[in-house]
Amino acid sequence: MSSPVTISVSMEAQNKQNNAITTYRQSAIINTLRHCRLFQELELEDLRRIADTTVITNLDKDEYLFHEGDPAHGFYVIQQGTISVNRVVPGGKEQVIHVFKTGESFAELAITDESGFPADAKAVEPSQLLFIRKREFIALIKQQPELSLRILGALSQHLKTLLARLEDISSKDVETRLIHWLIKRCPNPDSDSPHVIEIPTTKRVLAAELGTVSETLSRAFADFRERALIRVHGRKITVLSPARLTTILQQYLDGKATGGMEK
Repeated sequence: MSSPVTISVSMEAQNKQNNAITTYRQSAIINTLRHCRLFQELELEDLRRIADTTVITNLDKDEYLFHEGDPAHGFYVIQQGTISVNRVVPGGKEQVIHVFKTGESFAELAITDESGFPADAKAVEPSQLLFIRKREFIALIKQQPELSLRILGALSQHLKTLLARLEDISSKDVETRLIHWLIKRCPNPDSDSPHVIEIPTTKRVLAAELGTVSETLSRAFADFRERALIRVHGRKITVLSPARLTTILQQYLDGKATGGMEK
């Protein structure tokens, strides 16, 4: 039978371990918040206050975080992973509005709006999120009024992204959106020299970012390979001639291309 001293030592060791886990958890949350644009200039003590009331949420791939109309009691910061925000359009198709990645915040509208989330959100890959409770965050805003300006800035940026997204979806096909994505990542779009681009995420995430599905993106890649526009090796894409892609995109923008792209 264990002596009282042994039990006491075991409990003390367990308490130390629990305290170490709590400290590590708080440090990880603070580090995530510090790298989120919304919280970059906050003092450490304010970050600690937010971290103390933050709830960590884990999602599997394709698991929904919330649905349109669900009550919104706070907003999220992505600690790790990728979240796709979608709406179901007429015909039942799910349309990607935006893809949020590690370090980004989203659903800040919950701070000012009582009508619930305006769209669906689900994990494109296994993800871990920080849930920032509305009530505690509003209390912090009252002490740090500049935070309200940052919220407005975040909402403004999300609106600009949404408008650009709607323009892309309504006026460009998947192939043209992919060309635009590739050109933006070429240092010199007018160069004839090959340029290698490394996809920072999976092709599934890239497909969601382009407002399509993996199968359609794979067909676009295959078409581009056949036309000697690119080479693909794993996550590395070699644009064989950025200048040629730029010409094709310009033809589309000028209304000269047929079916969205030169063949």
